[in-house]
Amino acid sequence: MTVAIAPAANSNSPASEVMILGIPKEIYPGERRVAATPSSAQKLQKLGFQVRVETGAGLAASFPDEAYRAVGCEIVDSPVALWAESTVVLKVRAPQHHPEVNQDEVDLLRPGGTLISFIWPAQNSELLERLAQKQATVIAMDSVPRITRAQKMDALSSMANLAGYRAVIEAAQHFGRIFTGQITAAGKMPPCKVLVIGAGVAGLAAIGTARGLGAVVRAFDTRPAVKEQVQSMGAEFLELVFEEDGSGEGGYAKVMSPAFIAAEMALFAQQATEVDIIITTALIPGKTAPRLVTEEMVNAMKPGSVIVDMAAEQGGNCELTRPGEVYDHNGVKIVGLTDLASRMANQASQLYGNNLVHLLSDLGGADNYTLDMEDTVVRQSTVVLAGEVTWPAPPLERPVPPQAVAPETQMAQDASQTKKTGVIQQLLWPVLIGAALVGVGLVAPESFISHFTVFVLAIFLGWKVIWDVTPALHTPLMSVTNAISGIIIIGGMLQVSGPLTSTVTILGAIAIFVSTLNISGGFFVTQRMLNMFRK
Repeated sequence: MTVAIAPAANSNSPASEVMILGIPKEIYPGERRVAATPSSAQKLQKLGFQVRVETGAGLAASFPDEAYRAVGCEIVDSPVALWAESTVVLKVRAPQHHPEVNQDEVDLLRPGGTLISFIWPAQNSELLERLAQKQATVIAMDSVPRITRAQKMDALSSMANLAGYRAVIEAAQHFGRIFTGQITAAGKMPPCKVLVIGAGVAGLAAIGTARGLGAVVRAFDTRPAVKEQVQSMGAEFLELVFEEDGSGEGGYAKVMSPAFIAAEMALFAQQATEVDIIITTALIPGKTAPRLVTEEMVNAMKPGSVIVDMAAEQGGNCELTRPGEVYDHNGVKIVGLTDLASRMANQASQLYGNNLVHLLSDLGGADNYTLDMEDTVVRQSTVVLAGEVTWPAPPLERPVPPQAVAPETQMAQDASQTKKTGVIQQLLWPVLIGAALVGVGLVAPESFISHFTVFVLAIFLGWKVIWDVTPALHTPLMSVTNAISGIIIIGGMLQVSGPLTSTVTILGAIAIFVSTLNISGGFFVTQRMLNMFRK
């Protein structure tokens, strides 16, 4: 099914032949973001759209009206006129009551118009019905599927990335110490310990930021697939010994079994007594945030600790979170801010504006603007289509794994043949080396055999000395020193076979002692140096 969108109806205006994008000022309390920046507005114009911006729409994000005028946007003073004349309205927050004109933004939207913004359809079924009564078409940016092809339009990930970064900055503001450990003349400062619950986009951003500030970071997630991502960022991944997998649809975690939840709660209780900062990001769209941090856990935390609850807008992961507030509970700061991305309004607006540009480009631009409901991304994100509520969309089809072409007998034969080939390859080189040594022994003079034996033993001992060194100690200087010392030890061992009073025997013994001291002392000193930098 393909739906074409008609241009704005305004026969008295020369712009009647073009599609008009309206950028209203956000009216949600404290919201600083704007749906289009001067940069993204310029890109939208290249797609054939005429862009109209409400007066002061970008001011809170440091985008004055003059910046929009400079790139060819029209500034509109009246929000009523902006909504009524726009073919497509681009917003950040879902429509709500407009205090200045004493009307709901749904009523301001022209009949048959299109709205693109965050909608949260699972929590706003009544809003969907009201938009359907306006015969509107609504694309929810929070419903864009998290698939590879749609990453450039994934506004949820864009905002979560910034929110995760900002969560650590807010934690640092309320934390009474620095994050990194230091050893100074005035004393030793231990590093801050941070626990991140939930390793999605926001969680990984928080991990990276905390690690960048020098903290020791631990992370937990119900999805085993994120373990390598967490470890690659230098954090410790906390695991539970369970066969249960928490991977749900759309890249989100799913609700776990009671036994798993009990085990993870015990883990969080133990971690609460050790860490200084807890950042929670656990949230499943359309559902109340799970309670992961209880009052008992908060009371067990050290005075001066901080909890940043990124799920505060949906009730919070912490039992004591107050959405929109920051307060002190028995010496523990609980941060329940719901506008973390908005606190970085300039960059957040740029990312969100680019997400919208990519979406409108994929919809064909102004000249070929169509909603192809056979397209997975369009179908998943379109929650109202020409007055009909289309949410929830059908689940994404999972690819069927290909069946094995060869029968079981053929697979067994292939495996057996592969095993035989591997055994032959493993035995080939030892046999060839042994044959070469036998040939050398048969034809070479006795003096050569003596020197060759010393050479082989020196190589073996030097290799063992270097190979058994901890990888953290590997340096070119250490490798060369150990190799030389190993050769000296072998030479000394060959010389101590004479009389004990012989000068050669005494020098050989001294050489063995000094070389052994050099190897062991080098290991000891280097190990102490490494321990100084371990947190």
